[in-house]
Amino acid sequence: MAPHAHREGHLIFHIHGPPAEVVVDGRAYPVSAGRAVAVSPWQPHFYRPLVSRENVLALVLYIRPGWFVHASCQASEILRFGRVGVEVSDRLGRLVADTSQLLSARRGNDGDFEDRLSALTQACFDQTWQWTAEGQHFIGQERPLRDFRIRRALRLLDATLGEPVDLARLSRAAGLSRPHFFKLFREQIGLPPTIYVNALRMERAIERLALGKETVADIGLDLGFSTPASFSRFFIANGVVPPSTYRRSVMTHAQ
Repeated sequence: MAPHAHREGHLIFHIHGPPAEVVVDGRAYPVSAGRAVAVSPWQPHFYRPLVSRENVLALVLYIRPGWFVHASCQASEILRFGRVGVEVSDRLGRLVADTSQLLSARRGNDGDFEDRLSALTQACFDQTWQWTAEGQHFIGQERPLRDFRIRRALRLLDATLGEPVDLARLSRAAGLSRPHFFKLFREQIGLPPTIYVNALRMERAIERLALGKETVADIGLDLGFSTPASFSRFFIANGVVPPSTYRRSVMTHAQ
């Protein structure tokens, strides 16, 4: 997969097959027996197999940003995990196995599944904040107010989402030199402008595909892709499945 980021967090557990890894913020973390990965919302990441000839079965949870609010113990919530690496203890291992078995048995809607899924997610969240400077009270470092120049650039990116990313134009709109703009954007947003735009395109594509009112080709063209094939390649790199497959899945679950 290509490096990408999105509004949901991830928990990634190894179930079966050879070990693999997930690269998060440029650093590789193992997905193997006893090791899992926690990816925070908007944190750049990608999956990388270590053995190309064998399949890896993994349990991947998508976690909405709002969940972090309820999971935190204080009013000053932080919408992120404390660290990326998760040690799969005996208790976590049992919860992962139970959750996977219930999913395989298509029992994702019963109370048993909900209880185990909730316990698994909360236990991982709590563990990532253990032994960290902020962990005692779940209060992270205060983030500075977003600079008005970056807010201006974000509005421009949103308005020109279907156009190629022009860093020189963005820098001029923000009133900054290109190096200063790139540095400030990374500090304020947490990822480079190009990955932010890809995340924005992916989020917009998901929303429009779920509505089911436009063709896949029209959505791709409107988001700046010259052909349906290029849009499909982008969606697969960021979301694993082709856009048409994603739409069918959403429509099936909506019925």
